[in-house]
Amino acid sequence: MNKRWAAVVMAVMFGLAAGCGKNGNSSTDNSQSGSQPGPADQTTAQHQPAPAPVPEPPPPPPKPFVVPAGTELPVILSSTINSRTANPGDEFEGSVAIDILVDGEVAIPKGSHVTGAVVNAKKQGKFKGEATLSVKLTRLEVRGQGYAIASSAYGGTEKGKGKRTAAVTGGGAAVGALIGGLAGGGKGAAIGAGIGAGGGLAASGATGGKNVEFPAESRITFKLTESVTIER
Repeated sequence: MNKRWAAVVMAVMFGLAAGCGKNGNSSTDNSQSGSQPGPADQTTAQHQPAPAPVPEPPPPPPKPFVVPAGTELPVILSSTINSRTANPGDEFEGSVAIDILVDGEVAIPKGSHVTGAVVNAKKQGKFKGEATLSVKLTRLEVRGQGYAIASSAYGGTEKGKGKRTAAVTGGGAAVGALIGGLAGGGKGAAIGAGIGAGGGLAASGATGGKNVEFPAESRITFKLTESVTIER
């Protein structure tokens, strides 16, 4: 009997040992099979989209034009200004007569609109006194953008008793253009621009009789007293 029970116990122990061994191998196999990607996993990895390229930054905007102080700005008047009717602060309008270049590029195109103001205006006295008139630029419009500007004054004086003189800060060619404006409108202004300072002073003092007058379509040259930055 003892031998038979011993055999049964041994058989049970061997059976248990065999079952444990199978379970261990199964766990090992499962862990190994789980660590290795299958064909489906490899296909998914191959079809993942590549990262999007980083876009290049946009180029910096072009630098604006800087028109320096001292630049001459020839202007054609849109209307007549007369010391008999003008008052300080009155505005006038005109257009730039030529392209204004900065480093070989057009910073202020011909035809750009300008606005100015009367600085001083005094009509001729009946028996004594003198007529004076001076104007300057205050605003410039380029490609739809407005800019405040500062310029030198352009002025003339008409003395009493037939004595006519003029004090002009715009330059000789600008005064000559006033003669041209009297001679025949816009075409005359172009002719008068070449006359120069000598004849221009005497004739410009005579404009408007005993009062100083800057006719419409006259070409007057102002100078910028401060630089102005113009966007492209």
